[in-house]
Amino acid sequence: MTELMPAAPDHSMFGLFLQADIIVKAVMLMLLLASIACWAIVVDKIIAIRRLKREAAAVEAALARPGFPSEAGLLPLGSHMVQRGLAAWRDSEADESRKDRRERIERSMRAGVAGYLRKVEPGLPFLATLGSAAPFIGLFGTVWGIMNSFTAIAQSNDTSLAVVAPGIAEALLATALGLVAAIPAVIAYNKFATDLGRIGQRFNACIGVIGERLTAGSAADIARAAAE
Repeated sequence: MTELMPAAPDHSMFGLFLQADIIVKAVMLMLLLASIACWAIVVDKIIAIRRLKREAAAVEAALARPGFPSEAGLLPLGSHMVQRGLAAWRDSEADESRKDRRERIERSMRAGVAGYLRKVEPGLPFLATLGSAAPFIGLFGTVWGIMNSFTAIAQSNDTSLAVVAPGIAEALLATALGLVAAIPAVIAYNKFATDLGRIGQRFNACIGVIGERLTAGSAADIARAAAE
């Protein structure tokens, strides 16, 4: 009778996961779920930031024309910003200086823009936390796995590479997953934070122009443009 050969050990990533200790498995699953959440946030922020860039471009295009910009052609954020500016302009007091009036109008518009931008920020702290913590979580899984591997080696009294390598590979897989989760999170956080800062600067520049036109233009011109 032919003797059956023992099945070769599975050294694929899934096989290494199945062979890992329960603690290492928990670390790997945690990092995998965190990575999935990271990419979901990345997709959501890409869409949101593209929308904000279109909003800023629409306001800039409206301001490229002379006079006070009408709300026609503006997207929701631009329209909201202009409405707040007009509301602050209508609340002007007779004894208020032009400088104070402009500062109050611009402050009202900046508050409206800041409120919109804050709606895009949820998820960014998670990316920052994941980018800094994921490598250490993976390292914890690696250290734990290597400790178990060395314990198993001591018990078997066999230090051959065939015995040592699989256990170390299982442990190092946790570090690899930690880096897979952390690297995109760090890159995405830095990119989104930079983009939001630049978008805020674009809106602030537009706010300065609108504030100047509101305080310099005649009431009839502003009312006519706002009604268009």
